Amino acid sequence: MSSARAERALAKVNLTLRVVGRRPDGYHDLESLVAFASVGDALTLVAGSRLLLTVRGPTAGLSGALADNLVLKAANALAERVRGLKYGRFVLSKRLPVAAGLGGGSADAAAALRLLARRNHLALDDERLCEAARVTGADVPVCLDPRPRLMSGVGNLLSPPLDLPRLPAVLVNPRVAVPTKGVFERLAAPRVVLAAKVSEDYPPTNRAELIAYLASRGNDLESPAIALQPVVAEVLEALRGLAGCRLARMSGSGATCFALFDSAKAAAAAARVLRDREPGWWVRSAVLG
Repeated sequence: MSSARAERALAKVNLTLRVVGRRPDGYHDLESLVAFASVGDALTLVAGSRLLLTVRGPTAGLSGALADNLVLKAANALAERVRGLKYGRFVLSKRLPVAAGLGGGSADAAAALRLLARRNHLALDDERLCEAARVTGADVPVCLDPRPRLMSGVGNLLSPPLDLPRLPAVLVNPRVAVPTKGVFERLAAPRVVLAAKVSEDYPPTNRAELIAYLASRGNDLESPAIALQPVVAEVLEALRGLAGCRLARMSGSGATCFALFDSAKAAAAAARVLRDREPGWWVRSAVLG
């Protein structure tokens, strides 16, 4: 029997994103409603005595130097906190676009931590695991247990899991990278005065009411991202022109955008139309939840 263990690294989608302000350390306090898509990368771990990583898949060539991969960073962070941590060989299949506002690297790192937790009989709420997630990256903690949540601070303050309705969607990336640092620099957010706290802006659980809730909010990074990559505005316009689109918005710091639909059938049909119209774009139908 194979000793390989597998985990999906689901794409993180910021349904809303408010930038509260810039902290003295240069980071930014945020408030975001986060959901996870039914598409993502895949990660396997084969038991072994050494920590190894192989990256393959459609977007592997864009994922950067192996030594900088967040899978290895997360594993090393956990090893610093768990004596005698059992390792293995990770194989990462990269399917999500890179630097796309979908938290792909963070989701990969969180999947690695879940695999190592299983191999070493650690609970997901083990503080050593949670601390390793925090030091690996701002989005890794919310990806560790990928369920809808309100995220605050620099990603370190999380609400309990939310019972959101499933949201059929189309995800689109025009295959351009948007540098997160550049987006925040263009935003020029004010300095934070008060310490961040867990958001209590809980969304409704009814789908129609949820979409209205989302429409009344936005993504503060959308405008500065468009200033850096005007094609983001083209993507949003294309999504809003699709039959049945209820709402279209950019996720994270871009350039991936999403559109919400009333049914998975409508989302799949819209994805086919857009894929035919823009063959150079990455287009996927998915369910957010």
